[in-house]
Amino acid sequence: MSDLTAYEQDFHGWLLENANFMRHQQWDQLDIDHLAEELEAMAKSEKRELVNRLSLLLMHLLKWQYQVPKRTRSWRNTITTQRIDIKELLADSPSLKPYLSEKLETAYQKAKLKAENETGIDQDQFPFACPYCVDEVLKADFLPE
Repeated sequence: MSDLTAYEQDFHGWLLENANFMRHQQWDQLDIDHLAEELEAMAKSEKRELVNRLSLLLMHLLKWQYQVPKRTRSWRNTITTQRIDIKELLADSPSLKPYLSEKLETAYQKAKLKAENETGIDQDQFPFACPYCVDEVLKADFLPE
């Protein structure tokens, strides 16, 4: 006999089973503790997605600003794509919007490292703190000069 719960034995099956319990209002059958844990993990995942997209956007803005002769359509398209994706994420989850300002510096620190890797420019050559505000970063026509 195994002491493993359905959650531990077959995550996919556990998800389907709990979804079925909800649909049939079998509230006493729900695995409340694990459901709460998974919902919290999903919320954290959404935050990480926002920071990752913001970081990629900031990296390309840095590349755009600091490698003028190497600017490409691909960089511009990545900037545009990340803005669209961030706006879509915020449209789906408006409660994430405050995290943009809160996580801007974290995303910027990651962006500097990524920009250093891609450009060869030492990260110390970039501003210590993010030189762009959230509104600029998300503004469709903003490209730093």
